[in-house]
Amino acid sequence: MLHIDHLIEEALREDIGTGDHSTLSCIPKEAKGKALLKIKQDGVLAGMEVAEIIFRKMEKDCKFFPFKKDGDKMAHGEIAFEVSAHVHTILSAERLVLNCMQRMSGIATLTKAYADKLQGYHTRILDTRKTTPNFRILEKEAVRIGGGINHRFGLYDMIMLKDNHIDYAGGIKQAITRAHEYVVRTGLPIKIEVETRSLEDVKKVIAIGEGKVFRIMLDNFTPEELTEALALIDHRFESEASGGINLETVTQYAKTGVDYVSVGGLIHQAKSLDLSLKAEIEK
Repeated sequence: MLHIDHLIEEALREDIGTGDHSTLSCIPKEAKGKALLKIKQDGVLAGMEVAEIIFRKMEKDCKFFPFKKDGDKMAHGEIAFEVSAHVHTILSAERLVLNCMQRMSGIATLTKAYADKLQGYHTRILDTRKTTPNFRILEKEAVRIGGGINHRFGLYDMIMLKDNHIDYAGGIKQAITRAHEYVVRTGLPIKIEVETRSLEDVKKVIAIGEGKVFRIMLDNFTPEELTEALALIDHRFESEASGGINLETVTQYAKTGVDYVSVGGLIHQAKSLDLSLKAEIEK
């Protein structure tokens, strides 16, 4: 599903260190048990597949019984899954599983709120690179689960000519020309997006960018300015509105007909949801 082996290994190494001494000190190594993932807050569930990967990374033959799936609505009092394994596995994996699922569910829930605001409109919601270092893969997966679309994953899979690139290059024309020459020279299968800060910038991209640029980002444009810019673009390029867009204003931007709105807050403003892993003791 996801290439997260390294993330899991490093997270477990960070947490367990020289040993889970709380568990080692009082639980026999051979003891087996069950645990339930209990939902304590309404929202959108995310991280189910990740949880199973973590448990199986620690104990290949553990039994994992999902009662819900990623993207499902969840409500307080529901059970997401049951896991049956050695108690050492359950207790050592508990915090990593919860940290991932709580964070991912918060992001998925917030993304779903944005996606719901866009129902009936052409516009779609994008995430950004404003992510937690080394946790990006799961944060972006949570956006996808919540109904958003992943923008570029990193610096390597798209050319994004932002304000600093343009200023350092000497202007929009120079930046686009050099970026296009670079793509042709290297043969890399990557596209070019250009950030614009004014209607004049948009006109410059249109003049030089056909056949070179695939998307124009309109940064910090008001809905009224965005409407003017989209009339100039006239569907010759994909369009993306960015900067200061929130749940209260996203619908105003969607009404302009822009292709995408990108919101860094999908990730960096999301609040983790409340979940707990509890031992299931047979009586």
